[in-house]
Amino acid sequence: MKKLTPLVLAMSLAGCMSLAPKYERPQAPVAQAFPELPKPANAPAAQLANEAPVNLAWQRFFPDARLRGLIEQSLSNNRDLRVAIANIEQARSQFRIQRADRLPSVGFGISGQRQTTGEDQPIESLYQSGLSVSAFELDLFGRVKNLSDAALAQYLATEEARKATQISLVASVANAYLQLLADEELLRITQQTLETRQESLRLTQLRFDNGVSSRFELQQARSLVETALATLAATQRQRAQDVNLLTLLVGGPVGDSPAGATLAQTELPDLPAGLPSDLLANRPDIRSAEQQLIAANANIGAARANFFPRITLTGSVGSASTELSGLFKSGSYGWTFAPQAVLPIFDYGRNSAVLGSARAQRDIAVAQYERSIQQAFREVADALAGQSTFSEQLRAQRAVAEAEADRFNLADLRYKNGAASYLDLLDAQRSLFQAQQQAVQANLQRLQNQVTLYRVLGGGWSEPAQPVAAR
Repeated sequence: MKKLTPLVLAMSLAGCMSLAPKYERPQAPVAQAFPELPKPANAPAAQLANEAPVNLAWQRFFPDARLRGLIEQSLSNNRDLRVAIANIEQARSQFRIQRADRLPSVGFGISGQRQTTGEDQPIESLYQSGLSVSAFELDLFGRVKNLSDAALAQYLATEEARKATQISLVASVANAYLQLLADEELLRITQQTLETRQESLRLTQLRFDNGVSSRFELQQARSLVETALATLAATQRQRAQDVNLLTLLVGGPVGDSPAGATLAQTELPDLPAGLPSDLLANRPDIRSAEQQLIAANANIGAARANFFPRITLTGSVGSASTELSGLFKSGSYGWTFAPQAVLPIFDYGRNSAVLGSARAQRDIAVAQYERSIQQAFREVADALAGQSTFSEQLRAQRAVAEAEADRFNLADLRYKNGAASYLDLLDAQRSLFQAQQQAVQANLQRLQNQVTLYRVLGGGWSEPAQPVAAR
C-alpha cells in the first residue's frame, strides 16, 4: 500500500477550494403583499379556508369529475409534458457526466511499447498491464466542482420547468373545458332564440298574407331569423374548434359532456386574498429561474479557475516487464505516476473573455429572475382584481338578462294587444339575446379567472398517479 501513496495523496487534494462568488438570492423587486380589493358580501363562492394554493392539489380544486378525468388523461398523453420529462432525463444525464469528472476513471488495460534511440542502439521494450488512471484533473481551484454544480442547477431548473409545464397544462385543460361548457350553453340560448324568431316570422308571414302587417315588418322578422342562423353557425364552429383544442391538450378523444353539466352550475372555490408576495418563491417557474442564476454563478467560478494551473494525473499500477512472456510472472509488479501541470501564459485574452461572458450571463440570469418575479406579481394582482369584481359583474349581468326577459314578455304581450309596435318587440328580442350571451361570457370569465389565480399562485402541481416516463 505504501507504493500507492503518491497517487492517493494527489487525488485527495482535489476540490480544495472554489472560486465561485458566494450566492445570495436577489431581493424581490415587488411589494411585500398583493393588493386586495373589497369583495361584495353577497358574492357566492365556496371557500377553502386556511389552505394556500401551492398546497392545494388540483384534484381538490376542481369538483367536476369529468374535468378531473380529462386532466388525468392529459397528464398521461400530452406531448408537451412528455418533452419536458425527456428534457429532465437529458439534464440528469448531463449532470451525472459532470459529476463523474470529479472522480478518477479507473480502467484495466494492457499496453506495449518498443523503441530505439539510434540506428546502432538496441531496441528497448516495455509491456504493462493493470489498473490505470488517465488524465484525471486535480480540482485544486474548483473548476470541475463548479461545472458539476452548474450542471446540477441546470438539472433542477429543468425539473422545475417540468412542474411549471404541468401546472400550465392543468390550467389549459380546465379553461378549455369551461369554454366548451360555455359554447354548449350559448348553443342552447341561440337555438331557443332561433325557435322564437322563427315562430315570430311565421306569425308575421300570416299577418302579411292577410294584409295586417307590412312588407317592412316581414323583412325585419326574416332578418332576425337569418341573424340567429348566422350566430348558430358561428357558435357551432367555435364549439368544434374548442373540442379540437381540448383533444389536443388531452391527447385523445374527449367524448360528449355528461348530462346535466352546465356552466351555470359550475363553481370553483375562492382562494384567500391578502397573501404575502413571498409565496411567489413557490412557483416552479421562479424556482427554475433561480436555479439558472445559481448555475450562472457557478460558471463564474469555473471561468476564474482557468487562470490557474491545471494539474492532471496519469498513472497505473499492475505488472510490468521488458518481455511480453514475463508480463504476468512473479515479481513483475510495477507502477507509474505522471503528473502534468499547465499554466496559461499567452491565450490572447481567451480566459478573460470566458470570464467576462460568464459574468454577463450571471447578470442576465439576475435580470431574468427579477423579471419573472415582477411578471408573476402582476399576474397574481390581476387575478385577485378579477376575483374581487367578476362575481359582481356576473350578478349584475344576470340581473340585466332577467330584466330583458321580462321586457320581452311585456313587449310581446303589448304587441299582440296592439299597444306596442313591432319595432318595440324586435328591439326587446335583440336586447334579450345579447344580455343572455353576455351573462354566459361573464360567468366564463369569472370561472377562468379562478383557474388563472390558482395557476399563478403555484397551485396545480402534484405527481401523476403513473409517471409518463414509465410508459
